[in-house]
Amino acid sequence: MKILGIIPARYASTRFEGKPLAKINGKTMICRVVERASQSSMLSDVIVATDDNRIAEEVVKNGFHVMMTSDKHPNGTSRCAEVAIQNPGYNAVINIQGDEPFIDPEQIDSLARVITQSKADIATLIKVIKTNDELFAPNVVKAVIDNQGNALYFSRQAIPFLRGIEQDKWLDNHTFYKHIGIYAYRTDVLNKIVNMPQTPLEKAESLEQLRWLENGLTIATAVTAHESIAIDTPDDLVRAEKYAQQNNL
Repeated sequence: MKILGIIPARYASTRFEGKPLAKINGKTMICRVVERASQSSMLSDVIVATDDNRIAEEVVKNGFHVMMTSDKHPNGTSRCAEVAIQNPGYNAVINIQGDEPFIDPEQIDSLARVITQSKADIATLIKVIKTNDELFAPNVVKAVIDNQGNALYFSRQAIPFLRGIEQDKWLDNHTFYKHIGIYAYRTDVLNKIVNMPQTPLEKAESLEQLRWLENGLTIATAVTAHESIAIDTPDDLVRAEKYAQQNNL
């Protein structure tokens, strides 16, 4: 299977403008992401998809591939679809978040293996939740899976609800998973989902992947042990800088 890695990156952001060009230990975030993605053994190519010339120049200057895309995209998924249409011949696309500068190439490979070996329409990563802070935080998306590892539901709530058990004992009585926001799509499926209208559950939870489940698509999951560090705010950048320095990254 021929798989294309796409990293959507935009300059404008209400919480952190210019985030892809923010430097972490002397290297821009977008270059860190594309460097790590390029280390994946399962990707045939990696393309940064952006609508900003400053980001494009940074990517090209460092020897990586970039494609200018429309500035009208509502999300990274539709930006990936534009790139996929302009680059035919790939069986699947992996949407790699541009704000996770320490993503492990093995996470990408794991996702690629799932979409290659299964019949699922989409694949994504999950990780075992270890703390109550994560379990009950609304910004941490939880996933419930079936016996084959396919997603049944995603929620900002802690799910499933454990009846008759005090909440501080939930982690002792059940394995909970958090969702890691990286996706692999079969190319034909990607072209379909960007044209699907929003659905009630998606609107309720503000989670795009619920639209796909509501439309009957199968989302396979793979469990990762690697922790992701997403950069959403300037405060996150400070923590990332400290992490990079402590680990000589």
